[in-house]
Amino acid sequence: SPAPLVLAIHGGGGKGTNFEDVVSAGTLTVAAESKGVILIMPDGKDKRWNDGRPEIFGNDTMYDDVGFISALIDDMIQNYGVDPNRVYATGISNGGFMTMRLAMDLSNKIAAVAPVTAQITEAMQSKVPELPISIMIVNGEDDPLVPYNGGCIDVPLTPECSRGEVLSTQETIEKFIDYNQCENPSETEPIIDNVPNDGTSVEITAYTGCEEDTEVVLVKVIGGGHTWPGGEQYLSTNVIGAVSKEINASEMILDFFLSHSR
Repeated sequence: SPAPLVLAIHGGGGKGTNFEDVVSAGTLTVAAESKGVILIMPDGKDKRWNDGRPEIFGNDTMYDDVGFISALIDDMIQNYGVDPNRVYATGISNGGFMTMRLAMDLSNKIAAVAPVTAQITEAMQSKVPELPISIMIVNGEDDPLVPYNGGCIDVPLTPECSRGEVLSTQETIEKFIDYNQCENPSETEPIIDNVPNDGTSVEITAYTGCEEDTEVVLVKVIGGGHTWPGGEQYLSTNVIGAVSKEINASEMILDFFLSHSR
C-alpha cells in the first residue's frame, strides 16, 4: 500500500549522513523503520539549503532547492509508491529554515512540517502558505545560535546579523495559528522532566480546531540548545548548548506527522 514519506533536511555545512549518524544519532532511521515510513535525507548543494535568506543567497538561482524538493517528491510518488497525501518534512538549523520555507512554498504537496531550532526568518515573514499545513516546532529556549525570542542569528566568527534575523518562536507560532485559522484555546501538557541530570525539561503546547484538521504544536525545550532532542552532543555545549534527553524528537515528530494527512 502507498507509504508515507518523510524528508529530513540537514543543517548548514552538513550532509544527510551526518544528520543521521551524528546529529540525530540514528533515531530517525529507527523511528522510520518501526512506523513503516520511507525516510529520505537529501544532500544540499554545497552542503547548504537556500532557505530564502538574502543575506546568504541573494538572488542566486543556482540554488532552486524548493524546485529540487518538489521534483524529488514527484519522483517518489511516481516511482516508489509514496502516498501523495502523506508527505512530510523536518530539518535542523539551516534545514529547519528550509523546512519552514517548504511550509510556505509547497503546502500543496506537504501535509505537515517539523522544523527544529528554527523560526520564520525576516525574509519569509510576508509569505503565506497556499493551504493550511500542520506544524510542530521544536526549539531550545537556550539556543545560542538561533535566538528563541527572535533577533540576529549568531554564528561564531561571522559579522553580526550576516546570517539574517528571525522572528521569535511565539511570533512564528502565532503566524501559523493565523494561517490555519485555529479556533480552540491552547492546551499545555505537564512539563516533562524525567531525566534530572540533563539540565533540561520540555513543555508541549498544542493549538487545535484548525482548518482542514491541521494542528500547530510548540515543543519548548527548556534549557535546550541548538540540538536534536534525543540525539548527540555533536559539538560542545559552549557552541551549541545542551542536548535534551527528555524526549526522542524523532519518535515525536513522526508520530505527529502520521496523525495528519492532506
